[in-house]
Amino acid sequence: MTSGNFAAALKRVLAHEGGYSNHPKDPGGATMKGVIQRVYDAFRDRKGLARQSVRLISDAELKDIYRRQYWGAIRGDELPSGLDYCVFDGTVNSGPGQAAKWLQRALGVAVDGHIGDLTIERAGAADPAALINSICDQRLAFLKRLRTWSTFGPGWGKRVTDVRRAALAMAEGAKVPAPVVLLAEETGKATEADLPASATVEGRAGEEQAKVLTSGGLFGSIVSYYQQASEFLSGITGLPEQVSKWVIAALAAAALAALIIVVARSLYGLARVWIEKVADEHRREVAAREERFT
Repeated sequence: MTSGNFAAALKRVLAHEGGYSNHPKDPGGATMKGVIQRVYDAFRDRKGLARQSVRLISDAELKDIYRRQYWGAIRGDELPSGLDYCVFDGTVNSGPGQAAKWLQRALGVAVDGHIGDLTIERAGAADPAALINSICDQRLAFLKRLRTWSTFGPGWGKRVTDVRRAALAMAEGAKVPAPVVLLAEETGKATEADLPASATVEGRAGEEQAKVLTSGGLFGSIVSYYQQASEFLSGITGLPEQVSKWVIAALAAAALAALIIVVARSLYGLARVWIEKVADEHRREVAAREERFT
């Protein structure tokens, strides 16, 4: 756990980010050395400076932004060597919240997208190599789900492979290979905004709502099957009336239980999705407030 890793980690990140780009499919828009125009505007606003093109960002501004808004957001100085770089690179490409979630899933702690004391404590006690591999696996799976994978996939794949290799070497105290240099156009920003609708909180909410709404159709089907079963039993000659009533009652109870379970599961899923949505909105508000005062 050393602050000395920031300079080395930043050097590798810049090798991956390249120079200036403004790819039409990059959700980040105009970007210079990994810093998008929107972030640069906010930075200069806080400094009381006039806005200008991100192409003109100075080395001092660049380092300040990376140190405060990315390295600081993940508490890089407190993470084990190698793991700090792994999480940092993911933060630059996909945001602090997403990188924090990958780390928290790897640790098996509550996933809230914010690296707090518990996450830091668990990270310090865990096997860094296992965490690095888990994070890189999660990151690559996330990238492959993005709509922009067809455009930036080859570059993203090279980047994650290089991050894994270098981070593991750092964790082991071995010689770290030179970074793979990528063009800015090869690795656009990779954010949840480019996930298919079904993979987002809002998309999952819609799916869960649909399940609840269609449960009414399921009820109609259950009633229909119950009626058919009743008619079938009543048509069997020689079947005692009491036995027929018991069978019909059992079918009715089973049908009702099935309906209750389906509706309950759908409502539970909907509740979980909306709780997650509220939590995400709260985290974004907190992050926005923190950004205004950094």
